[in-house]
Amino acid sequence: MAVRLRLRKTGRKNQPSYKVVAADSRFPRDGRFLETVGTYNPLKNPAEIRFDEQKAFKWLKRGALPTDTVRSLLRKTGLWYKWYLMKKGLDESAVAQKLAEWQASQEGKLAREAARKQRRRASRKAKKAAPPAAGAEAAAAPLPSGNPPA
Repeated sequence: MAVRLRLRKTGRKNQPSYKVVAADSRFPRDGRFLETVGTYNPLKNPAEIRFDEQKAFKWLKRGALPTDTVRSLLRKTGLWYKWYLMKKGLDESAVAQKLAEWQASQEGKLAREAARKQRRRASRKAKKAAPPAAGAEAAAAPLPSGNPPA
């Protein structure tokens, strides 16, 4: 039996939410599953991702493979990095220290991204507010067609 960690769609039409479940790969997407591992709500800003860490690690230890989407969600929460460190054989204090460093780098990354977005918005506003140059009008004028004047 090939067990996968995958998304199970819940919610209404045009308002999806998902449960992260451990399921046999032969079962349909919204069909039978073995255990609920977490939830994912993409409609919130930022997206709400929750995992039961012990359940996720239990299934990963048993050989369950996450789908690409679930793997990306695990990466965003830091659980995939923690799983990697645990598989390496690091003790809990080393894992906690590495996770703290990773969290700090992620916060810095988010801050840089927010600053870049603000700069882009400011430059777009400046471009809209600036009047077009006189040279741009001459370049945009259509060229005369037909015979040149005599």
